Amino acid sequence: MNIDWSSLGFHYTEPEYIVRAGYHNGKWEEPYATTDKYLHLHVSATCLQYGQEAFEGLKAFRGIDGKIRIFRWKENAKRMAKSAEGLFMAPVPEELFGKAIHLALEKNLELVPPYGTGATLYFRPLLIGTTPRLGVGPGKDFEFIVIPSPIGPYYPGKFHCTTFIVNRYVDRAAPYGTGQFKVGGNYASSFRATEAAHMMGCDCLFLDAKQHKYIDECSAANFIGIKGNEYLTPKSSAILPSITNDSLMTLAKEMGLKVTRRRIRLEELANMSEAAACGTACVISPIDKVVDTEKGITYSFGDEPGPVLSKLYHALKDIQYGRAEDRHHWCEIIEIPE
Repeated sequence: MNIDWSSLGFHYTEPEYIVRAGYHNGKWEEPYATTDKYLHLHVSATCLQYGQEAFEGLKAFRGIDGKIRIFRWKENAKRMAKSAEGLFMAPVPEELFGKAIHLALEKNLELVPPYGTGATLYFRPLLIGTTPRLGVGPGKDFEFIVIPSPIGPYYPGKFHCTTFIVNRYVDRAAPYGTGQFKVGGNYASSFRATEAAHMMGCDCLFLDAKQHKYIDECSAANFIGIKGNEYLTPKSSAILPSITNDSLMTLAKEMGLKVTRRRIRLEELANMSEAAACGTACVISPIDKVVDTEKGITYSFGDEPGPVLSKLYHALKDIQYGRAEDRHHWCEIIEIPE
């Protein structure tokens, strides 16, 4: 497969193989690789009728030493299991999840981008309910799929800042709803706000659904704020627990920062020197300003990424690419057959 790695964006590139496994009669089958990219799905399947589905996202990196590293896939397996339980689906066992990721990598080794290109191999694990039914209720049959795709850097060219606009008219997820799970409905419900922001050249900052006073999420990512020597991130039952944010908090503590997870009022942005969104796709997306059009206030953080967030960004990337010691054993190094 001929791929211009330097021109890849964060878009889908067709792999030769995906990996699938079915759940029927209370048992998971062994994962298998297939070239069939289409679902043979009943029109009344619970994933279509009632949104019974969950997904994940993780990456494999070609390191400076030529070795392939998969970053924290066990945490993705745990998070998908929690999402499955939240939507009354059969959780994918960690061992099966790992087998499927490794098989998807093994069957698509040529899609792991070379070191230095900024590109990575992205995995999209997907879990869907396949039982046909019209009455409201969960299915009892499921399919687990791993879709690998090489992707380019989230930032073509360089690590740069994004402007966010405060949203008060669309709620991404309700307290004690599905916000803590990685399910498609959370993203679909946000489209009205995120697409409106994109049309203005911005991204969307969601506030809490109950009072619209506290920072919730940055579009589809967790929020980070730097206030003096403190790393701040929101605490909410409507926020997806980010594996990237968890990793950055660990690194922040090692750098001597005080790490605090609590409710953060929007007005506190005025006292922060740096702010960002964080997630698998971008690692850290620095924010240059947050615009509150309703109140006529703009919170500014500078046109270039700040020193603390830049240090955290490069520290995590260095671990993922094998340029720094992986003291926490976050990366699984894959033995590539000769």
